[in-house]
Amino acid sequence: QVQLVESGGGLVQAGGSLRLSCAASGRTFSIGDMGWFRRAPGKERVLVARITWSRGYTYYADSVKGRFTISRDNANNTVYLHMNSLKPEDTAVYYCAARRELRVDYDYWGQGTQVTVSS
Repeated sequence: QVQLVESGGGLVQAGGSLRLSCAASGRTFSIGDMGWFRRAPGKERVLVARITWSRGYTYYADSVKGRFTISRDNANNTVYLHMNSLKPEDTAVYYCAARRELRVDYDYWGQGTQVTVSS
């Protein structure tokens, strides 16, 4: 099992920045990649960014390219989501997730952290 704990959400004005953190514990050696998802009010949960655990390859949704950066600290089993130039439409609950190698679905999820961007 892998446990994930997010932190760093909050209220910020449009154009501002936030950094989300996700600390992983447990069988972290089994992690293939980690991702950040978000669920906006009334919408489905969507992938925002992901990063492979070993090589650090990244993927970003079009809506956040150039504004968000995902990074990892393998020594501390932590993944970050640096969010810049935030927009009101970035308002959502953000979830950290992890999946094992060769898995399609994400196996482990954090509890979520609220990000609210005011206009």
